[in-house]
Amino acid sequence: MPQQVNLSGSNSTDSDPSVFFLNGIPGLEAMHLWISVPFCSVFTVALLGNCTLLYVIKTEPSLQQPMFYFLAMLAVIDLVLSTTTMPKTLSIFWFNSREISFTACLVQMFFLHSFSIMESAVLLAMAFDRYVAICNPLRYTTILTNSVIAKIGLVALARAILLMVPLPFLLRTLPFCRSHVIAHCYCEHMAVVNLACANTRFNNIYGIIVTLSIVGLDLIFIALSYVKILRTVLSLASKEEQLKAFGTCVSHLCAILVVYTPVVLSSIVHRFGHQVAAHIHILLANFYLLFPPMMNPIVYGVKTKQIRDRVRLLFHRKCF
Repeated sequence: MPQQVNLSGSNSTDSDPSVFFLNGIPGLEAMHLWISVPFCSVFTVALLGNCTLLYVIKTEPSLQQPMFYFLAMLAVIDLVLSTTTMPKTLSIFWFNSREISFTACLVQMFFLHSFSIMESAVLLAMAFDRYVAICNPLRYTTILTNSVIAKIGLVALARAILLMVPLPFLLRTLPFCRSHVIAHCYCEHMAVVNLACANTRFNNIYGIIVTLSIVGLDLIFIALSYVKILRTVLSLASKEEQLKAFGTCVSHLCAILVVYTPVVLSSIVHRFGHQVAAHIHILLANFYLLFPPMMNPIVYGVKTKQIRDRVRLLFHRKCF
């Protein structure tokens, strides 16, 4: 039997919380052990898939190209997103280990949101990579040099850190004199803000502005890149050339759908699904964190011949 946690501290009147309690999936506590099976399976696939992807990109000379450097960045981000949340979530499901310190909660929140922002930036960089490869193929190697790729990565990291650094400091100024129980599997920003017994309008506005400015602007620039790519592809003489050019974008388009579809679904349900049960909101939020890290290496492994061949050779050596 899981060890029962004393939640008496959750109703403390102390405005300086040292401990919070993660509630897992509200309403489905009795099914936590069963729910952990798909969660653990997806987490394991995500870890194996992204680690394999990184190994293949590092060891295969033909993959030492800008597109695969960006893919390696995406794999690292997916690993961080998975390992930031899932170990604690599984400990809730398996051991009823709900307690988390306020500092650990803020650290988890910082990594979760900052690396989500970085993921969006890398998808934008990958769209730019496809734009240059199709619209300016002769200048591809001179535009996307290793130096430029490193700078893009550093800018993505700096943007994420600068936007997320204020969050922990803003939350530390809030008094938490009501419940310390977070109705979630992890420390999501708004789930923690909702526990504060003070005016949180600034936190809410800041969160909305960051979300709209990052996701909105990145999606607009990605869309613009693909408008230009589509024009270039349609101007090619033969159908074979068109299919070959557009085929190089299929993996990236799948990655965009894999990442942004759960975000859009979760946002729609959160904003308009007031009649939707709380556990649906939480399951969708977890789906958003689990699905992309699992699917990205699978999509690129299936769609990219160099990766597919290298993985097949790797497992062939292991087996024989």
